Amino acid sequence: MKSFDELVAEAEAADVGGWGFGWLAGRASEQRPPWGYARLLAQRLASVQSALDLDTGGGEVLGEAPRFPPVMCATEAWPPNARKAHERLAARGLRLVQTAPGAGLPFADASFELVTSRHPVNADWAEIHRVLKPGGHYFAQHVGPASAFELIEHFLGPLSAQRRLRDPQDEAAAAAAAGLAVTDLRAARCQMVFHDVGAVVWILRKCVWWVPDFSVARYRDALQALDERMRRGEPFVAHSTRHLIEARR
Repeated sequence: MKSFDELVAEAEAADVGGWGFGWLAGRASEQRPPWGYARLLAQRLASVQSALDLDTGGGEVLGEAPRFPPVMCATEAWPPNARKAHERLAARGLRLVQTAPGAGLPFADASFELVTSRHPVNADWAEIHRVLKPGGHYFAQHVGPASAFELIEHFLGPLSAQRRLRDPQDEAAAAAAAGLAVTDLRAARCQMVFHDVGAVVWILRKCVWWVPDFSVARYRDALQALDERMRRGEPFVAHSTRHLIEARR
């Protein structure tokens, strides 16, 4: 294995744009939820005439769908990801709209038969209800409560209050309060395994909300503790949580 400093330098220099995770191949792994979101998304996109994908990232998951409806739009707030999504999918007819965090959706009422999202930053249920056509569906995979918290709390310490956020039942109740009828709700807890400290540095650079003040200099001692553990043959194990939610207007 490379030295601590070599692993860290490599991870700090690597590209973290978009929502691809190929850089982690051989360094870290994560189980996927059993339902196969990308496959189900493709089925739904093929059955409608209009769709909107929220927080699309670089369009990686949306791009796996072999067929888009005649009207296909997506939103993304982070400029580097918005550029990647446009470059990847504009030729397929996607209209990419760069949005501002916390702003309403820039679409007219009842614009879409289907609204989708894989890991939205924050589901704005009132806006989702507004842009859906009557009878239209919201179909998404959300990040669940305390996802990756074993790793996050290694750096930040116990986060008991935050562990209760993103509860799927709470989100279903919020969707119902906005006028949506929840028709499916499934949850999964999936193992994440990190084999070298470079993988940890890279994922914390990419998922900046996990440890918001992360830098190698600030958390060098915590990173070195992980590195020593991994060199003893003990990978770091955490767990992601996900829930599939579908709702109808």
